Amino acid sequence: MKLLLILTGALNLFKNLLSDLRGKRSLVYLLILAFAVAIASGFILYILDPNIHSVFDGIWSAWVTMTHVGFGDVVPISFLGRLLTATLILFGLTLFSLFTAILSVTLIDKNIATWGLDVRQIEHETSRIEKEENQILHELARLHERMEALEKKLSSGTGKNS
Repeated sequence: MKLLLILTGALNLFKNLLSDLRGKRSLVYLLILAFAVAIASGFILYILDPNIHSVFDGIWSAWVTMTHVGFGDVVPISFLGRLLTATLILFGLTLFSLFTAILSVTLIDKNIATWGLDVRQIEHETSRIEKEENQILHELARLHERMEALEKKLSSGTGKNS
């Protein structure tokens, strides 16, 4: 039962994250760029390298290289093929750095928005408390003046009777 609650909570968090990421155009652009580079590089690998036997093998090799999986089932053997593969490795590093940055910004933005709402609520509550405090202080000052006036009357009235 407890495991089911944990899994349900994790699934809800994942759904919320996906919902937040859907609005990020930069993520869509990044994925389109990744697929375009994999397809173009795969085609170029097919042309340049004798060990790449089909365009699909080239695309597969490019994608595996960019994602740093490195299965090793399709490996370029020519100098230009290896040079292109080395470039894809660097591109993959950049790709994952940007992906991580987009994910982090999405999570931080949500937390900052929540934090900002909390801060505004606290400021509103503080303002309300300050107004009430000022009213109390004003009333205390008025009571103090009345007490002083009464003490004066009492002290002047008792001085005449004595």
